[in-house]
Amino acid sequence: MTAGETIRGLLELTRPVNVLAASVLTFIGAFVAGGLGSYPLQTSAAVAATGLAVGAGNAINDYFDREIDRINQPDRAIPRGAVSPRGALVFSVVLFAAAVALALTLPLAALAVAGINLLALVAYTEYFKGLPGLGNALVAYLVGSTFLFGAAAVGEIGPAVVLFALAAIATLTREIIKDVEDIEGDREEGLNPLPIAIGERQSLYVATALLVIGVIASPLPYVLGYFELEYLLLVLPANAIMIVAVYESFEDPTIGQTHLKYGTFLAALAFIVGRAALEVNVF
Repeated sequence: MTAGETIRGLLELTRPVNVLAASVLTFIGAFVAGGLGSYPLQTSAAVAATGLAVGAGNAINDYFDREIDRINQPDRAIPRGAVSPRGALVFSVVLFAAAVALALTLPLAALAVAGINLLALVAYTEYFKGLPGLGNALVAYLVGSTFLFGAAAVGEIGPAVVLFALAAIATLTREIIKDVEDIEGDREEGLNPLPIAIGERQSLYVATALLVIGVIASPLPYVLGYFELEYLLLVLPANAIMIVAVYESFEDPTIGQTHLKYGTFLAALAFIVGRAALEVNVF
């Protein structure tokens, strides 16, 4: 492999789209907490720390999943030989160290969230990944906690709690659908995710029920006064996309979980627009 191919492989390990998405969620958490203008350095440090930690978590997950990926995702960096398992592990440690260094510059509450998340990442890869529902729930917590981390970085965690819950529900739904998609490799490796434990169709029913709860709860940020009406104008089509995506998952989990991701991105945009509209109306 050439140096360019190795660099590309290392970048792939981080899942750049996921890194960007998580960083944006942290930014939104700080924005919703009202600290963007007052605490720009803390916001920047929190966003960068999130991106580095997510990249590190994805890299170490690929390290532990390298045998499963030879079946489910043979084109990933480690199975195709672009990055060695040892190289992926070292790369992950470097990214984690950089994330911790940035987190140490933040308030105690943000540092506490970062510490819990680091332990959760290790616990997921070592113990919870193949357990029915528990691994999915841990990933859902980690994604949702990016809102909490961003808010805690600027000293006001309260408004982000509802966003944390909504993001966690949407992520848990997508993780269950993704397990249905990956069932062949998981079975080969002796893992026991939800679709193997209770069946594929039953798991999709669980995912559907979770999403329905999230859709019903989605107006809460507007009702509680965190966002303006513009939030609802965007979150309602986002809900529609996600509902259609879950329906599609019964026929094709790959298409379903991809479209569900689009819906969550639109929902994240609704958070930004809803809060921005509130800021404008305040002034």
